[in-house]
Amino acid sequence: MCLAIPAQVVELRPDDNALVDLAGVRKEISLALVEGVAVGDYVIVHVGYALNRLDPDEAEKTLKLFAELGQLPDSGEPIVH
Repeated sequence: MCLAIPAQVVELRPDDNALVDLAGVRKEISLALVEGVAVGDYVIVHVGYALNRLDPDEAEKTLKLFAELGQLPDSGEPIVH
């Protein structure tokens, strides 16, 4: 089974790349498949590629569910940076 997870873009990088943050973990991903992404946007990430942008409210709901399942730390604070 494959899993795609929301992550927030914290930095745009050259060559259609970006740095994303997920519960304090930062990773460089490709934005080659998604247009118009800006710093602060949430994207669905799968195997190093952003698949699409995600509404911030939906991203927060999804990340809270992952935290409740014990898959992400739950700080009790909103996910938005």
